Amino acid sequence: MPNTENISTYHLSEEEEKKEILREYRGLLRVLKQKMKPGDKELVRSAFEMAVNAHKTMRRKSGEPYILHPIAVAKICVEEIGLGVRSSICALLHDTVEDTDITLDDIKREFGIEITKIVDGLTKIANVMDANTSQQAENFKKILLTLTDDPRVILIKLADRLHNMRTLDSLKREKQLKISSETIYVYAPLAHRMGLYNIKTEMEDLSMKYMESETYKFIAKKLQDTKRERTRYINDFIKPLKEKLQSTGLEFEIYGRPKSIHSIWTKIKKKGVSFEEVYDLFAIRIILNAIPEKEKEDCWKIYSIITDEYNPSPERLRDWLSNPKSNGYEALHTTVMGPMGKWVEVQIRTKRMNDIAEKGLAAHWKYKEEKDDESNFDKWFNQIREALANQDTNSLDFLQDFKTSFLSEEIYVYTPKGDIKMLPVGASTLDFAFSVHTAVGEKCIGAKVNHKLVPLSYKLRSGDQIEIITSAKQKPNAEWLNFVVTSKARAKIKDSLKDERRQIADLGKSILERKLKALNASFHQTNIDELVNFYKYPSSLDLLYDIAIKKNELKELKEFTIHVDKLIAPKPLKIPEEKFDENELKSLPKKDTELIIFGERSDKIMYTLANCCKPIPGDDVFGFITTGEGLKIHRTSCPNATRLLANYGHRVVKTKWAKNKEISFLTGLKILGLDDVGVIHKITNLLSGELKINISAMTIEAHDGVFEGNVKVYVQDKEQLDLLVKKLLALPGIEKVDRYEMEEKK
Repeated sequence: MPNTENISTYHLSEEEEKKEILREYRGLLRVLKQKMKPGDKELVRSAFEMAVNAHKTMRRKSGEPYILHPIAVAKICVEEIGLGVRSSICALLHDTVEDTDITLDDIKREFGIEITKIVDGLTKIANVMDANTSQQAENFKKILLTLTDDPRVILIKLADRLHNMRTLDSLKREKQLKISSETIYVYAPLAHRMGLYNIKTEMEDLSMKYMESETYKFIAKKLQDTKRERTRYINDFIKPLKEKLQSTGLEFEIYGRPKSIHSIWTKIKKKGVSFEEVYDLFAIRIILNAIPEKEKEDCWKIYSIITDEYNPSPERLRDWLSNPKSNGYEALHTTVMGPMGKWVEVQIRTKRMNDIAEKGLAAHWKYKEEKDDESNFDKWFNQIREALANQDTNSLDFLQDFKTSFLSEEIYVYTPKGDIKMLPVGASTLDFAFSVHTAVGEKCIGAKVNHKLVPLSYKLRSGDQIEIITSAKQKPNAEWLNFVVTSKARAKIKDSLKDERRQIADLGKSILERKLKALNASFHQTNIDELVNFYKYPSSLDLLYDIAIKKNELKELKEFTIHVDKLIAPKPLKIPEEKFDENELKSLPKKDTELIIFGERSDKIMYTLANCCKPIPGDDVFGFITTGEGLKIHRTSCPNATRLLANYGHRVVKTKWAKNKEISFLTGLKILGLDDVGVIHKITNLLSGELKINISAMTIEAHDGVFEGNVKVYVQDKEQLDLLVKKLLALPGIEKVDRYEMEEKK
């Protein structure tokens, strides 16, 4: 379990500290050596000295000198992302403007405009947040805006976040949860889309280490325990291939690589299997040394040799040679049946492709200089620029749109003429229509996919060929927003709905004008503002729209007084507002806001257990202040935890259980096994008889000799639940027992 308190673990004398700082700085110079041009060393030295002086009184939570963090970020930029001297200088200075007395003008004087722009992009912007936005979403949006200027901002930001994740142990538990959630929610997918697979994988694993530490430890131990037999299996698998590959005269490397803990856990959840049943715990990677003109040919030659030796699974072939991913990734993946009936994934790529897979964006640009054509990455980048140009959206909506439009995997579909288009997974025919042209999207009434008629909401798959059907009478409606995932389609539909809303609001305008005239009040902005304020509308457009559709009939207007042509409002209406108030917790004793202990003292704190994940004592939990329902307790592994912690970290309250054997909690178990005589009797006997556990509900369904049971039981804590699961699994015929999330009753 990670260190949960803010404790200094760092003990060095001042002299030793100086030596350590110099040692780390020299390490940075060593990795930069190949990239340095005349004069660069002096610039790096200058940035280092500026950062050292600026941060000299600052320490990290671990107790170490703060300057070690920017040096580490600069090293990640060079070693793991492949950036150069200018990026290192920016990384060294990335926190100076935000945290110290140094200004952007100081940096501009010393290092020029290019570096200043990047540091400006990296500087978090302090702003007053209202109840409905997340500081993280706001910062993230502002960081993304710098994409149009210089994508290095994002890459350095990713390096900064990676180092923060690597050094998360010394932070308090709630901070660990918040930072891990943001990382898994936004930064890991962003690293993936920038082509930084290693960084994405490490971010996912580190987030899991803090959010689901028990599962993380369990899988890590299992991987450790099975390492020897995995290595033996990889060697047996590779041996016959190596001999055949050597006979071709191709230059290559071949090795096995373990899958990440997070990807194994995702597979366990998605497929509903145990650790032992996850077949691809590792992948075999073959890296070729090939000249650019023969890359594809040589990769397919290798594929042919592998599939001669081992039978492939046809539906598991992934050809990213013909259509590289938008983040530049190129490779050939196949899954084959290896010795002892095990499926094995084999990845085939050249050295150039591997460089792009390891270093992502930085390598993409290095190789781009050799080609003139616009890559998928450039197209993706241009789509982001287009989305960023549309600023009429709040930060959380923007973040959600960005995730679905740009951070998900993509599919490749075809126009009727055979042109290829790239869309995110989950895209509909309507997304495709808007990607062709806004006018096509707005008039779309349906489509033919592979020559068959489909509705607007039809979800596309890779390889589909789409023909859009339009009608001059068609126009967008609000329901369309449920069918689309791309940022472009959402923005254009919203624009169209706003135009229609404005036309309807014009009718409201003439109604209001008549009513004001009857009161001898004039229709001018001051009076409209007074009414907008009185009725608590976000804008005059919303007020006029509601007047037009008769939702607001202005019944209170006669209570207004008129003072020289100006409306004076009566006492304001009491309309309940959905706003989060930091003072909601102030009624609690001071010490309880810092550490809320459940159980014996639960009568002091009003809280409810979230229905989405049904926590029980012993679960890893956090408290979340809702708008209107007080404090809610969620498990850190709750399906909603990542979103809540990433977007509303300021509402999270530290929580801890205390033992109280008098309180029982409802939880659910899914039991799978062989449909044997007396199996239900054995289960109920164990629950009610041996363990004295109360059953709330039980359903059993049997099909073809297999039964599936759902049992809701009252337990005192996780300890009792773990014992129950252990005893159920020990019963003959029971194959699997899982805790399941119970749906909240509507």
